[in-house]
Amino acid sequence: MATIRISDHDAARDFAGLLARVRAGAEIVIESDARPVAVLHAPLPPRRSIEECISLLPADSSATIDEDFASDVAAAVEAHREPLNPPAWD
Repeated sequence: MATIRISDHDAARDFAGLLARVRAGAEIVIESDARPVAVLHAPLPPRRSIEECISLLPADSSATIDEDFASDVAAAVEAHREPLNPPAWD
């Protein structure tokens, strides 16, 4: 992601242009007297808490969260580290 540094005066003159650059993936650092005062970037995707994830489980799920849960998740992630090689479509 490209980082663009711009003065507060220039940012005020072309805010719509800055938003277009953010939509294209850039991060904008707005500065006043060469000091950063604001950063514009696209929002991060929403994340679910563990409580929200648990509430989405079916009622008959056998999933449990115990003292080994974190190590179980880490082991599952490590077991599936192969590169993604999707098939080539015609």
